[in-house]
Amino acid sequence: MDTLSLQTPQGMTAPALPLERPSTFPDVLLSEWTKIRTLRSTFFSLAAAVVIVIGMGTLISYESGLHYTPVGWDPTTISLSALIVGQLAIAVLGVLSITGEYSTGMIRTTFAAVPRRGRLLAAKALVFTGVALVTGEILSWVAFALGQAVMSGHAPTASLGQANVARAVSGAGLYVALIGLMAVAIGTLVRHTAGAIVSVVAILFVLPGVLQALPSSWRNPVEEYWPTNAGAQIIKVTQGVGVHELSAGWGFGEFALFVAVLLGLAYWLLNRRDA
Repeated sequence: MDTLSLQTPQGMTAPALPLERPSTFPDVLLSEWTKIRTLRSTFFSLAAAVVIVIGMGTLISYESGLHYTPVGWDPTTISLSALIVGQLAIAVLGVLSITGEYSTGMIRTTFAAVPRRGRLLAAKALVFTGVALVTGEILSWVAFALGQAVMSGHAPTASLGQANVARAVSGAGLYVALIGLMAVAIGTLVRHTAGAIVSVVAILFVLPGVLQALPSSWRNPVEEYWPTNAGAQIIKVTQGVGVHELSAGWGFGEFALFVAVLLGLAYWLLNRRDA
């Protein structure tokens, strides 16, 4: 660190004082990592995700195995089915990673320490995406392993050597990471915890449910290209015959583009609005 030596009136040299320097991107990354690992909301959100995805997923797998029917049997998707609910815990944590600072007023201190707001948003997004990705991959692989174990002896199980199984399991972690990143972008746009969580729930559950009331001529194309529906194709081993669905690659790519657009809008508004 640079230092500055001061001359006293008697001509003596005072102790060297550190000079302030602008925060670098690694500094901001370290700060965001410290924040997210020390927040109680991080522990509670991740614990909820573990209970839901692994606990509920194992129970669903066991019950499905007991009531096995060969029609439409997909053991991989069954073992990962609780991810549909567990993703909400990761999304809530993504929202809190930014709105928590707005609710406490700490965002002003953060902006003072990191005047380049784009750098701040990039650091938050990168740190949270890393946490969400690691968490999502652990949850999906453990849920898959336990799900196949409890099905064994009652119904046919899946193995990683089968077509698309490894892609579906690893893709589940990628999907969770994008859900969390989407939540960070929405939290930045809305800046209010309750409003941002409601927005995330609407995108994940409410609006896709409303689509069911539309005529099929409208519903089918909207369902096919709805961002979260499209992204979730990466979790599926097989696609339904005659069902309006994108391929795993195209669907996940569309969802990634949707999240990128949200992040771009969040960056633009973050630089234009006051704290």
